[in-house]
Amino acid sequence: MNKTLSAIAVLLSALPGVAVQAEEQLTFVSWGGSTQAAQEHAWAEPFTRETGIPVIQAGPTDYQRFRQMVESGTVEWDVVDVEADFALRAGREGLLAPLDLKQIAQRNIDPRFVTIYGVGSFYFSFVLGYNTQALNQAPQGWAALFDVKAHPGKRALYKWPSPGVLEMALLADGVAPTALYPLDLDRAFRKLDSIKQDILWWGSGEESQQLLASGQATLGMFWNGRVESLRREGAPVAINWQQNLVTGDFLVIPRGSRNKEAAKRLLGYASSAQAQADFATRSGYAPVNLGSLALIPSEQATQLPSAYTADQITLDFKYWGQQGEAIARRWQAWQNL
Repeated sequence: MNKTLSAIAVLLSALPGVAVQAEEQLTFVSWGGSTQAAQEHAWAEPFTRETGIPVIQAGPTDYQRFRQMVESGTVEWDVVDVEADFALRAGREGLLAPLDLKQIAQRNIDPRFVTIYGVGSFYFSFVLGYNTQALNQAPQGWAALFDVKAHPGKRALYKWPSPGVLEMALLADGVAPTALYPLDLDRAFRKLDSIKQDILWWGSGEESQQLLASGQATLGMFWNGRVESLRREGAPVAINWQQNLVTGDFLVIPRGSRNKEAAKRLLGYASSAQAQADFATRSGYAPVNLGSLALIPSEQATQLPSAYTADQITLDFKYWGQQGEAIARRWQAWQNL
């Protein structure tokens, strides 16, 4: 098979009928919980039925372990769901296997979520989520998260240094969306100081859901799909979409993967229009394939970030890819004060 045909086969589609070695299998790593379950049902299972390649689920994603695997040459993971800023930084640092950008660009992918080192897994919004039973009135906008008198109770915030929390604090403090970058870190941390004693930190999607559904946190900043999943299950939760903050996850292949070609096939399958639509329908996260929205039932489509673009803000994960390590050091020092 020539290089052009091979690239099309391994990246753009999981072609039925292609011979598969008996020992070939992929290890797919993501964040666990309802998100990874949706990825397994929408991508991994149909990919295996079509290609015969088993996809083993593992996780959760761990950046330190990712780096150690690549640097030691003992890579156990083949496809990993990572946050956008890590994807850009890891690509620059040589931790990722490059893809065929020309072939990826032929797909109908939102240009925000494709690079030479990865293709979007999905995109999501950080939203203001709240427990409707724990609060007497619905909070309106990020400033409400800092108003402990009008909206008493603990606040749930993402504990890791990545795009979202600092931008949210600046918006709540009156910074215009167009003036967010470069981030005014002094101002952001001063704003967060005003509620620091009321913060409950969550480090995983499942943990965030537990805090909100139980009422331990009456409101907070959440991944929209996790709140939507709770809502579908009947939990007393709701979303305020004002200034929802968009970022995304990427699917990447660690440099040194022993199953790189099969991994590219899985990336091609997962980013196809139907696979993205199936995942979005299950998860509440938005598809990166621009052809997917037409395939999503209208009831589910109205609960996706793509339905709330009026004052939506796309976080600058390229900025974070460049400045993230320095911000992380300050973030960790502040958390430990």
